[in-house]
Amino acid sequence: MAGAGRPFILPAIGTPPEIRVQLCILKQLYILKKSGGGYVMQWETVRAEEKTETVDTGVETAGPSHFIEEIIEKDREQGRYGGRVHTRFPPEPNGYLHIGHAKAICLNFGLAAQYGGKCNLRFDDTNPTKEEVEYVDSIKTDIRWLGFDWEDREYYASDYFGQLYDWAEQLIREGKAYVDDLSAEETREYRGTLTEPGRESPCRNRSVEENLDLFRRMKAGEFPEGSRTLRAKIDMASPNLNLRDPVMYRILRATHHRTGDEWAIYPTYDWAHGQSDSIEGVTHSICTLEFEDHRPLYNWFLEALGIHHPRQVEFARLNLTHTVMSKRKLLELVRRGIVRGWDDPRMPTLSGMRRRGYTPEAIREFAERGGVAKRPSTADLALLEYYLREDLNRRAPRRMAVLRPLKVLLTNVPEDHLEEFEVPNNPEDPEAGTRSVPFTRTLYIEREDFAEVPPPKFFRLSPGKEARLRAAYLITCREVIKDPDTGEIVEIHCEVDPETRGGNAPDGRKVKATLHWVSEAHAIPAEVRLYDNLFAVEDPNEGEDWMANLNPSSLEILTACRVEGSLGEARPGERYQFERQGYFCMDPDSESGRPVFNRSVTLKDAWAKIQKSQK
Repeated sequence: MAGAGRPFILPAIGTPPEIRVQLCILKQLYILKKSGGGYVMQWETVRAEEKTETVDTGVETAGPSHFIEEIIEKDREQGRYGGRVHTRFPPEPNGYLHIGHAKAICLNFGLAAQYGGKCNLRFDDTNPTKEEVEYVDSIKTDIRWLGFDWEDREYYASDYFGQLYDWAEQLIREGKAYVDDLSAEETREYRGTLTEPGRESPCRNRSVEENLDLFRRMKAGEFPEGSRTLRAKIDMASPNLNLRDPVMYRILRATHHRTGDEWAIYPTYDWAHGQSDSIEGVTHSICTLEFEDHRPLYNWFLEALGIHHPRQVEFARLNLTHTVMSKRKLLELVRRGIVRGWDDPRMPTLSGMRRRGYTPEAIREFAERGGVAKRPSTADLALLEYYLREDLNRRAPRRMAVLRPLKVLLTNVPEDHLEEFEVPNNPEDPEAGTRSVPFTRTLYIEREDFAEVPPPKFFRLSPGKEARLRAAYLITCREVIKDPDTGEIVEIHCEVDPETRGGNAPDGRKVKATLHWVSEAHAIPAEVRLYDNLFAVEDPNEGEDWMANLNPSSLEILTACRVEGSLGEARPGERYQFERQGYFCMDPDSESGRPVFNRSVTLKDAWAKIQKSQK
């Protein structure tokens, strides 16, 4: 969100070094306000006090934080577009949104909010062979989840098919477009290369009358699919390949998710995109860098038609380590069953990240802090995880969960013993309160917290050694019970020191290890899914076969877990910190009496370690 978290200060261009003003001390808050079915980002001004004083404006004031803000503020200063700021987020409904789209969403909606403008949601639905209603619905869900609302400005390129067709006829009548009979392969061949100019199509000099007749017959469905196209007549020798008579329309016999079978021809993205911006009154068309070479083409169309001309500005898209952002590759992962679907928690899609337990606040913070630049770069996944930990640490309730259980019998505790301990729900949130945790004779601890023959510097539980049960007592292991056939440890017998209630020894002796635990009688079974990076290398696109970079250990499913009984009331989407384990989110696959939890992120902070090593 451009501008979030920093002062909102009008530029002091042309202001004298000193000026006497009536000041109203204002506090600017960038907040989410409820609007319809979602939220809209906007500034809220809080008046604190009024006073008159002399202000020295010779000191440099806070200015734009990135180059797009600089462009917008200069446009506003010059009165361009009447000072309006109107942006849009224009997804193609041919897949689910991913973390890269989140940056564009935050940027477009954030800039509009920052400058008191508007942001449209427009679906560029020009290719019915790849578009589905499912994708449209998922995109709207994801944007609302991130905290943004397009209000009543939901548009589709298909809304403008009639106008786009009329404009195409206008260009034909002006001799700026023609119907071509070249096949797709021939069109590529005639296009030329970066070092060689293209060749003109034999159809390029058809008469206006013939072109109009053929184009109208294309619209009427008289010709086979792929047999003809409408192309703009620009410059086959242009060094920019996008200007070498680009295709504007192609014949497609496909049912559109909104217009049905009304059209036999469909506009290309390049023909529809700029004109859609123009129709909607967009002032600043924010695009990623791959559209920079397309800008001259968009400008040519707008100028040839003589219509409203938005300013297009390109920025570097967000790339992330251990991740692919290509919709084609993400779709291949889904179709080949390598992941469970678009919302698989290993996917970089917003629906997958939501299911994994990411918060919209963490994603917005990541998008904002990453900045806006012209130069392509790749963000470390550890940084995104850092923001998630920071957010969840403040809000996630703590619970105890034993993922690989080992039974503990407390031999000096009566069989019917039941004791309750009050444990804080979140030490970082004083208002989170406490919960009651039952303590009984038989417990579960983590199997890795016990070692019959402890290695060096092993401070947890072992025979004859003492350890602390979180918020309960100090215990000492006295006996190890093994399976007679396999030799596997199945149970350990321990003694409780009754003088250490709360986990502290009255004689002041120090115990290094603190273990989490659950009562056997009160814990509930749970499935826990431990996720790792989907790709084993930082750049999954390296090498000839990107699929070869998949991480075979990206998912581990544990089915014998035991968790606090209070988690039986958890609902899908709720997030918790499992003490000493990480942050987890309840999955929609959960069933009554058997919850399923996805690990969102570990407690280990890789980004903090990276920063420390750099220092």
